[in-house]
Amino acid sequence: MAHTPGQPVSAVVQRIEIKKLRQGDHLILGFSIGGGIDQDPSQNPFSQNKSDKGIYVTRVSPKGPADEAGLKEGDKIMQVNGWDMTMVTHDQARKKLTKKNEDVVRTAGHQKVVGGSCQAVDGPVAQTIATTT
Repeated sequence: MAHTPGQPVSAVVQRIEIKKLRQGDHLILGFSIGGGIDQDPSQNPFSQNKSDKGIYVTRVSPKGPADEAGLKEGDKIMQVNGWDMTMVTHDQARKKLTKKNEDVVRTAGHQKVVGGSCQAVDGPVAQTIATTT
């Protein structure tokens, strides 16, 4: 369903806890990110208006920790372990996600739902907020 400019858009905000998988000295999250304030937003396939410099999930490894926790490709990461991720560089976001001394990553992110109410939401905690674009 396409969005009509000026009409309300619903966004589902999810809080997801990802337990990192330990493989030797490495902690695996099972997803990749794109975006950041230092990146070209026109290259972001998940930005609707091609000006959003947010951090987005670009890939989720099947059956990996992020997949098991409910993270989806295209999710926008707004917060990691209490840190605001809305105005960070790509490298700053990567460093916050991959801290060696943290076995768990708690994210807050959102998905847009266009043209209606949010009927079904996956994930441990979800909240619907109304926004306009």
